[in-house]
Amino acid sequence: MNKTLVETNAARVERLAHFLLRAVNKANHKYRLLEGGDRVLVAVSGGKDSMTLLDLLYRYRRMAPERYEIMAARVLSDWHCGRSVPEAWLAAWCRERNIAFYTPTIALREEIQTGEASPCFRCTWNRRKALFLLADELGCSKVALGHHADDIAETTLMNLFYSGRLYRMAPKVRFFDGRLTVIRPLVLIEERDIVPYVQACGFPIDGEPCPAGERSRRTMIKRILRELEHESRGVKRSIMRAAELHERALRRAERCEEEPKCSSTTSEPPPDWAP
Repeated sequence: MNKTLVETNAARVERLAHFLLRAVNKANHKYRLLEGGDRVLVAVSGGKDSMTLLDLLYRYRRMAPERYEIMAARVLSDWHCGRSVPEAWLAAWCRERNIAFYTPTIALREEIQTGEASPCFRCTWNRRKALFLLADELGCSKVALGHHADDIAETTLMNLFYSGRLYRMAPKVRFFDGRLTVIRPLVLIEERDIVPYVQACGFPIDGEPCPAGERSRRTMIKRILRELEHESRGVKRSIMRAAELHERALRRAERCEEEPKCSSTTSEPPPDWAP
């Protein structure tokens, strides 16, 4: 490859990374995602979102006030689940950066083909379980997932349309009495900003999209949001802001319940809707 072209691509990667890292830094401070001494297991399917997450968390260690360790995990299964980088390439990428890389394996095909639940739900549930078990085995305090701002907005609308409740996919969720915490460092980054970064980095993402995903409710919501964003660029951020304001109001109401002078009531929010 032409040396000048390589240098130009490298400069573009650094410029785009600087922009994205500002959003990661903002999310970290706003939601207190990372703490000193954290061992973070990064979930890496090998697609554009998870590769961006892993790359940015690796870069962010150089500027973050918190000292944390990252390791990567790619859950392997007998069920096709979308476009991704080759496993061997990902292992080499991690090795060059001294990032421990793990590949837990699960069986999905029979459960998905014979079960009544949607393939997306069963796939997500089993992969998440495998990640949690691995994190516990490795002594990790955090599991980082690659959900970005579009995912947050889509989940908020899905909860509203199909559950009748205004709840988003939280940037930080504690499980098992705080023993393990899920964080979403890309929460303030939109998909349209991830795409050019992945292209500049040259991640060798290949394969076919998940066939079940093409027929999912999330895909339909994604199309609706795309049309809305075409008319008004800030729609996704408005949805996220509305959900956050709603959550703040609920928290105020909960605090008010504890005071005799207040009469507001509320209920505990449900868990995130599984994609």
